[in-house]
Amino acid sequence: MPPNSPPRAAPGSTVRHHDWEGADVGGGEFTDVTFVGADLSEVTTTGTVFTGCTFQDVRFNASAHTTTAFINCTFRGAIFFDTVFDDCKLTGSSFDRCRFELMRATGGDWSFVSLSRADLDGTRFERVRMREADLTRSWLREAVLAQVDLSGADLAGADLSGADLRGSVLGSVAGLDLPGTVLRGARITIDQAVVVAEAFGMDVRAD
Repeated sequence: MPPNSPPRAAPGSTVRHHDWEGADVGGGEFTDVTFVGADLSEVTTTGTVFTGCTFQDVRFNASAHTTTAFINCTFRGAIFFDTVFDDCKLTGSSFDRCRFELMRATGGDWSFVSLSRADLDGTRFERVRMREADLTRSWLREAVLAQVDLSGADLAGADLSGADLRGSVLGSVAGLDLPGTVLRGARITIDQAVVVAEAFGMDVRAD
């Protein structure tokens, strides 16, 4: 098996320090597999399904993922430098001590993800569903969250300074009424301004 080809991994197995760099992964399913120290730099995946997998100290640098699913996966110490997610599903996944510089996500479902305390400064999420996502105490400075469904998401203590929130669903977002949430310079539409004002308990009237 070439060193940069996807590993054959039985459910529940552990794969250590495997080099996938530059591999083109079309399809395939991985269930409850633990990947430790793997290099997925410049990998492309299409329709691949990872269910309940753990990625420990894995590099996803400059990789591109299309219609790929990471369902209920755990990412610890992973690096997503310049990583692209297009119409991917990350429902229920959690991220701990990960790096996200220049990461971009377009479309797809990131509902119920845990990104608490994540440094997401400058990242881009466009037309992504992030319902009930945990974004508590996360950094989203100068990030783009355009046309993102944040229904029920928890942004308590998050820093959204200069973030672009235009077109996103902010109704029922938890934490917007808390002093710890920073919205200084965030860009929103007039309709969204009404939602935010009401979250702070204001009585918005037309006259």
